[in-house]
Amino acid sequence: MPLVKDDALIQDNWTRLDDDAAMIDGPVVVSLERWLNERDVLASRNGALGVVLTSHETPEQIAGDLDRFSLVCLEFPKFTDGRAYSHARKLRERFGFKGELRAVGNVLRDQFLFMQRCGFDAFEVAEGTALEDWLRATTEISVAYQSAADRRATAMAQRQDACSTS
Repeated sequence: MPLVKDDALIQDNWTRLDDDAAMIDGPVVVSLERWLNERDVLASRNGALGVVLTSHETPEQIAGDLDRFSLVCLEFPKFTDGRAYSHARKLRERFGFKGELRAVGNVLRDQFLFMQRCGFDAFEVAEGTALEDWLRATTEISVAYQSAADRRATAMAQRQDACSTS
């Protein structure tokens, strides 16, 4: 499945393994359940490792292991389920995760900017996606009213800066 990352549409080089699939070389993504059941074996492998958290699984379950992951995927099972937004902010702001944070599942262009603001930097998108539409989504809203993981200046901060320079 293609990814939107770094303002480009790229091919995914990670392999998502089912819980009963044999381990392979190269970058792999496993479920939280598999990570918890095979932690020692997975932690000792040489290849890059990623983990998928479904919407009901929390970052606290992997907080002590984040240094072992190059990638954390957070699932959006439907567009009305926003738990992954909160999970992304926790991973970035509370737990200091610096690796790739990927939105997977029902990832919609209309939510792209908000996902970025929460700390996502990669987005699984449907085949045939037009990159221009996704990139346009980041410029459609020019003012942020709340602070977020992206540290973008809020409307209030912009007003205060404007007042202090006049």
